[in-house]
Amino acid sequence: MKIGIVGAGLIGRAWAIVFARAGFLVSVYDVNANALVNAGDAIRQSLNDLQQAELVADVDQIMTRIRFDADLTSAMQGVEYVQECGPENVEGKKTIYRELEAVVATGTVLASSTSGIAASQFSERLQHPERCLVAHPVNPPYLIPLVEIVPTPQTSEDVTTTTLQLMEAAQQVPILVRKEIEGFVLNRLQGALLNEALRLFRDGYVSAEDLDKTVKHGLGLRWSFMGPFETIDLNAPAGIEDYASRYGPLYHQVDQQRGQENPWDASTLKIVGEERRALLPRAELAARHEWRDRRLMSLIAHQRLMAEKDSS
Repeated sequence: MKIGIVGAGLIGRAWAIVFARAGFLVSVYDVNANALVNAGDAIRQSLNDLQQAELVADVDQIMTRIRFDADLTSAMQGVEYVQECGPENVEGKKTIYRELEAVVATGTVLASSTSGIAASQFSERLQHPERCLVAHPVNPPYLIPLVEIVPTPQTSEDVTTTTLQLMEAAQQVPILVRKEIEGFVLNRLQGALLNEALRLFRDGYVSAEDLDKTVKHGLGLRWSFMGPFETIDLNAPAGIEDYASRYGPLYHQVDQQRGQENPWDASTLKIVGEERRALLPRAELAARHEWRDRRLMSLIAHQRLMAEKDSS
């Protein structure tokens, strides 16, 4: 199968790594020729980092599977699946999808990387809306494998199944979001935590640093290999119902205490930003990004080792 990628930005480059690493031929399109040149250099650097972490073997071989093209028609020639990585803008996506329909085969699947826009908002007036859906990754997808597959009411079951199978073949971990909902699943969960984190910070209960410690040294350790339902199922002697009987009233009471006002107010964010910059100066952000990715690589290597031990 040949994969087309629309957009040579951060997410488009990451998807190119995902698919080429798995053995697929990849054609990356961007209207900006300079972006394509930069994309090639950035992809090779990321692959070199993965090779150093022993997560890929042959960088040159992977790079031979990726081509770059500033012409949409030639870039999409022969592709069976397109991963669109354009801006988070409904009107812009409508334009991109109309252009794609004009150059790809009728059976080509058109998937969007959008973080929260339902695909029906930009696909319902296409000639073939049944082949459109969302395949939302977590950044960077070559390190964090979850992909949310979100069909529209018009998406065919075959397209959904094909996309789920493709993601598994690409060594990703797809989940099916059964109905369209703004923000999908991951960002709604992340948003709930962020909203509460901002309220706790804003109302003076905890510093930004200690809030982060709570997650990375507490919840995050369990959540790196268990989900919230499995976590509470294992946190009471008789399982999830036992946990609910013990702690459900507390969680319900806390939920009722939460205000409905928007916690993303400018004054709160300004103070959070000041605390973060005191901990991490702006000039050190890029180096910290690299640190994050190295830590993720180490975690993935450890998880693979544990999976091999569990299966032996």
